[in-house]
Amino acid sequence: MTTTTPHGGSTPTNATPPTAPTAAGARPTEAPVRGGAPTSTSPLDPEHRAVTLGMVALVALAAFEQLAVTTTMPSVVDALGGLSLYAMAFAAPVAAGVLGMVAAGGWADRRGHAQPLLTGVALFVIGLVVAGTATTMETVVGGRLVQGLGSGMFTVALYVLVARRYSDAVQPRVFSAFAAAWILPSIVGPAIAGAIAEHLGWRWVFLAVPLLTVPALLALRPALHPTPRPATHPDEAQDGGAPRPGGRVQLLRAAAAGAGALALHRGGQPELWEHADDRTVAIATLALGLALLALGVPRLLPRGTLRAARGLPTVVLVRGLTGAAFFGAEVYLPLLLITERGLSQAVAGLALTGAALLWSAGSWLRGHNEGRWDDRRVLQLGALALGVGIALAALGVWTAVPVAVSMVGWGLSGLGMGVSYPTLSVLTLRLSAPSEQGANSSALQVNESLTVALVLAASGPLFAVLLPVGPVAAFLACFGLAGGLAILGAGVAGRVRAA
Repeated sequence: MTTTTPHGGSTPTNATPPTAPTAAGARPTEAPVRGGAPTSTSPLDPEHRAVTLGMVALVALAAFEQLAVTTTMPSVVDALGGLSLYAMAFAAPVAAGVLGMVAAGGWADRRGHAQPLLTGVALFVIGLVVAGTATTMETVVGGRLVQGLGSGMFTVALYVLVARRYSDAVQPRVFSAFAAAWILPSIVGPAIAGAIAEHLGWRWVFLAVPLLTVPALLALRPALHPTPRPATHPDEAQDGGAPRPGGRVQLLRAAAAGAGALALHRGGQPELWEHADDRTVAIATLALGLALLALGVPRLLPRGTLRAARGLPTVVLVRGLTGAAFFGAEVYLPLLLITERGLSQAVAGLALTGAALLWSAGSWLRGHNEGRWDDRRVLQLGALALGVGIALAALGVWTAVPVAVSMVGWGLSGLGMGVSYPTLSVLTLRLSAPSEQGANSSALQVNESLTVALVLAASGPLFAVLLPVGPVAAFLACFGLAGGLAILGAGVAGRVRAA
């Protein structure tokens, strides 16, 4: 799952005075009112229902496509050839998504969320059509690249839409709905994709989704009016915010970061580490990737992110640490259950399904307890639950430990992510001046994407090198890396309160 993702209509004009400061010490946005009384805290009230459903539909379509393509790509390779480009078909949208996130963040801050949302959806659809009508694997990769660019753009734009259209009390519930939008695709998406590929052909896995974006956009029509750039007052400036988008220079930094992610992905492929002759190439590729990331990333993130400066920088850092911990472990859990415990693919997949359900449950709990829970404690406990869950899942490498321990542990990890992710999304908006919400939402998701890429690039060679020593050492090293990141996230989470 990588990853949960969130443009717009006219902003409500009537507002009550600002609400009391949140537990994280952020300056909350003003809550819309109607006739002097606060609006409902439900994102499905009549005023917001259509827009909420439209956003959730877009998130669900993006989730389905991500899971469906994973299921279908072997059929694509069988039909078109180009096995050497198999991994690139997954890395390309990740790298392009970084560029799309950065472009959309500055664009949304300057012009509002509507234009980057529509452009992002258009690119997402174009990429799917290109991939679905491709006659070569190279064209499929090109379509996936355009698709990732569009997905990165509309994801950031949706965050800005949530900030501009929903009050503080409603925002956590909207992000909970985004998490819920992943559940059905997680459960039935791979099966549906497999059935479509078998009976209609793999092309329709790509071509069906563009048709379903039409009703989602129709539902979003009330939120697609141009919106002016919010005024920024001196007291709204937040210390440590992401650098102001610098036009071409900022996009070049994003391109360097995306290229670095591609290089890390390529250099971390396990097959390159199986033979001594290929390891030199792999090491050189990883070094190039790290150099590109060092060149591009620091100015894409809030100042002080890498040293966990208080406030927004720590929020962005914790998002990267927890995301890399979860997805870095998730890659190896099915492999462990299948190869070491003899489970079928279907039964091993139940661990992932259970974690997805508990992720949604955690998001629901967080969204319905706004104002009751201290954000710092939520993040600390969420990251600890993630770390403990990873440790329990790793115990499955020993046959004396019941498989149920791994299953329950991974569910605990999903629950920890469920309470953490909406909290981090909400804090990003509340610790941002209105004119910086796009840039800071972009930084939040860029850091997660790049940190996940970095961890996967490290764990791939680590697993390949240790596997000849024994599967226990290989699996424990990778789960240990992921668990260490979760514990580090818990350790710094207390610094999300602004100084």
